[in-house]
Amino acid sequence: MPGYFSLVLHAHLPFVRHPEHEKSLEESWLFEAITETYVPLVQMLDRWRRAGVPARFTLTLTPTLCAMLSDQLLRDRYQQQLENLIELSAREVRRTQWDSRFHDLAKMYLAGFTAVRQTYLAHQRDLIGAFREFQDAGRLEIITSAATHALLPLLADHEPSLRAQILTARDQYRCWFGRDPYGIWLPECGYVAGLDRILQEANLRWFITDTHGLLHARPRPAGGVFAPVFTPHGIAAFGRDRHSAEQVWSRTGGYPGDPRYRDFYRDIGFDLDHEYVKPCLPAPHVRGFTGIKYHRVTGTTGEKQVYDRAAALRAADEHANHFLHDRIRQFQRVGKIMGRPPHVVAPYDAELFGHWWSEGVEFLDLFVRKAVYDQKEFTLSTPTEYLRAHPTQQVATPAASSWGEAGHWSVWLNDHNAWIYPHLRVAQDRMTELARRYQNHDGALQKRALKQAARELLLAQASDWPFIIRTGTSPEYARTRIEEHLLRFTALYEQIQAGKIIEPGLRQMETADNLFPNLNYRYWA
Repeated sequence: MPGYFSLVLHAHLPFVRHPEHEKSLEESWLFEAITETYVPLVQMLDRWRRAGVPARFTLTLTPTLCAMLSDQLLRDRYQQQLENLIELSAREVRRTQWDSRFHDLAKMYLAGFTAVRQTYLAHQRDLIGAFREFQDAGRLEIITSAATHALLPLLADHEPSLRAQILTARDQYRCWFGRDPYGIWLPECGYVAGLDRILQEANLRWFITDTHGLLHARPRPAGGVFAPVFTPHGIAAFGRDRHSAEQVWSRTGGYPGDPRYRDFYRDIGFDLDHEYVKPCLPAPHVRGFTGIKYHRVTGTTGEKQVYDRAAALRAADEHANHFLHDRIRQFQRVGKIMGRPPHVVAPYDAELFGHWWSEGVEFLDLFVRKAVYDQKEFTLSTPTEYLRAHPTQQVATPAASSWGEAGHWSVWLNDHNAWIYPHLRVAQDRMTELARRYQNHDGALQKRALKQAARELLLAQASDWPFIIRTGTSPEYARTRIEEHLLRFTALYEQIQAGKIIEPGLRQMETADNLFPNLNYRYWA
């Protein structure tokens, strides 16, 4: 019997929304991902549907990402940014008219941005709805994640926060997709014993852990990472396949480092005159990425060479072939040892494909088509489909683990960001205090304040902020976000306790942090 291969893409961004500014540098994280990853994935699924390709994969759409994709202000701002990009690329076509090195590339960007706009508008600017249609048609499985992508093991000493993160995510999924989720992407693949009980309460069926989380389970899994285990509370834990991960993620040997691929960092937002590119910059007075890049990876030394699109697509085809045949050999080898069909789970950050690795979506498209039509060693499946076909598995307790550096939590808890957690612990205890004290109160203003306090706490718990502080990419912004959310929470706590809620201030907070309108603050009780 053929084995099973599950491709899982994790689409996530932290909640960033700044109505107080005309433009926000950090909002560009969303806009770039829409243009370069989310819309191209929709286009790929559209092509599969038209061609009748019987393929499917699993996609996480995190609650914070869904909140931003459905936000009217951010939709308007994104569309304006897209129009600016189309205008800039049209000017680039004119500017490079007599420069054969860049002219065809400029036309490529103009055509690409125009196609993104066509797809975006064809789906009424509703990407959640677009993905929901593919799920309803059986071409995609969408799973959820924790409400604000909190690293759950660091909340393990406060069970109400665990419940709130997971149950809020389930509730929001119901609103957006009209059903309950089967699977959950545990943020950063972080797992500790006991978390499965909360997942069971939310009626979730499975999650993914990093390789060592499954290999060091007790008792040791007979199938290694090539079959899931059921936790003591009946939740399936799938292990990440390290070999397929390294082929894509490795800094030294990963496919995206091939010198033929487009370079991410060399962008006309840095190369050309500031006034010329200013309308497309994420912040008018700060140089940044426009998405128009004319150079290829080239190598680690010397001047970057001009990008050759045809050569890059040949590289994508070569790598898709290599990835396919490595999987075939893997299934043949493992299948003989196991004596049963192996299951390989290959999870990646969705934004790698198209955004960080420009040709990544083409790689996925080519690999999937080859997997469907050119081999019979494995079938493309989702974890949910695998469980339906194989409902009996070994029972074991996965080890505490994450897919971060060193496999534990050192990225999110270290000398740079340890100051966050004492403040979070105080706020978490106070939220439970409020939820228990006012569990049966129905005053409209008080209820609004309690819900907003819960939102601010959820946002402060996001794993993105300690990660950014640790990596040093935008540490001041991350620090400011944590401090603002905790200060807002503290102000609301004190007002609720004093029975003197300041409505204009509350309204201002609700305008800024407007996610999860049906949030249930009683989960903290």
